Amino acid sequence: MVTAVEGSFWRTVAVFRAASLAYALVVFLRAGGYADPAVGWLVLGVMALWTVATVFAYSIEEFRGRPLLAADMLVTVGCLLATPAVQGGYQEDSLPITATWMGGAVLAWGVYGGRRAGAVAAAIVSLADLWTRGAGGMEFEKLPINGTVLLFLAGVLVGHVARLARKAEARMQEAIELEAAGRERERLARGIHDSVLQVLALVQRRGQEVGGEAAELGRLAGEQEAALRELVSLRPGTPAEGSADLRVLLQRYGSGSVTVSVPGTPLTLPAAVAAELAAAVGAALDNVARHCGERAPAWVFAESDDGIVTVTVRDEGPGIPEGRLEQAAATGRLGMAQSIRGRVEDLGGTVTVVSAPGRGTEIEMSVPQPC
Repeated sequence: MVTAVEGSFWRTVAVFRAASLAYALVVFLRAGGYADPAVGWLVLGVMALWTVATVFAYSIEEFRGRPLLAADMLVTVGCLLATPAVQGGYQEDSLPITATWMGGAVLAWGVYGGRRAGAVAAAIVSLADLWTRGAGGMEFEKLPINGTVLLFLAGVLVGHVARLARKAEARMQEAIELEAAGRERERLARGIHDSVLQVLALVQRRGQEVGGEAAELGRLAGEQEAALRELVSLRPGTPAEGSADLRVLLQRYGSGSVTVSVPGTPLTLPAAVAAELAAAVGAALDNVARHCGERAPAWVFAESDDGIVTVTVRDEGPGIPEGRLEQAAATGRLGMAQSIRGRVEDLGGTVTVVSAPGRGTEIEMSVPQPC
């Protein structure tokens, strides 16, 4: 698919080729046809036909590729090498029969392949130009390098700008798609709020009123309502390949008793790091359920600041007596030591535990976020 930016570059190359062809014709006529006008008109005819062919071919994505670029370079170099036959001998200020037309192939290579391809094309055309000047009798010390420098600058700069323009357009398209996805998500969220969430809330209330098995059904409906409400509130993100959005992993722990609070923007981490950190959070919530009760309230907070992702798990349980963690580790109960602290420290992070009897427990896990 030809993008708008890429299409504009190829149209610019086409305009350059046509203008350069006209300039080559003016140079040829002003020189009186050079030494052999018949050969000169033949070369100009080839240049004109190839200009029309390339303007058409480069405008079609299916034709654009290495075979066409190679053919473009061969025709350009061939016309350039015909210069000694047309001009007979070089003057120091003379131009080749191709004049500036030979730069079209250099620009085409740069637009297609970037600055490196543009530099390679400039080197090929420049070497051919310098060889023809030497074959025309010009002394090596007098060979001009201004044209060579200009070709290199044109190839490298155009190639670099074309590559940057493609990246910018791709990011713009990605932003447009994200915006469209966000609007669609908001539309779906409104529909879910007006239907599914209200039904789940109604089931929760009625279940609590009826009691018995209906109360358990109401409790499950309440947990699903909380999880769904958190899910539809997330803003869409596009983690890079091999990465994961930690928010999505943490939302799985949301329930009627566990409140998960995350930022509106993605918390992107390497997939393995995100999975291990989420597992450590799960281990902390298991401890809350074990020591505080299955229905004990707990809170999970996630944030990112200065390249550090921090997840905090807090409860309002009985707290951890002083020395309890060391005692548990000594007796082989390694939930905190290995499942939480060990996981996070293996990721290059830190774990801070703040607790006091009767005041609950707060576990803060921090890991570095790659740039």
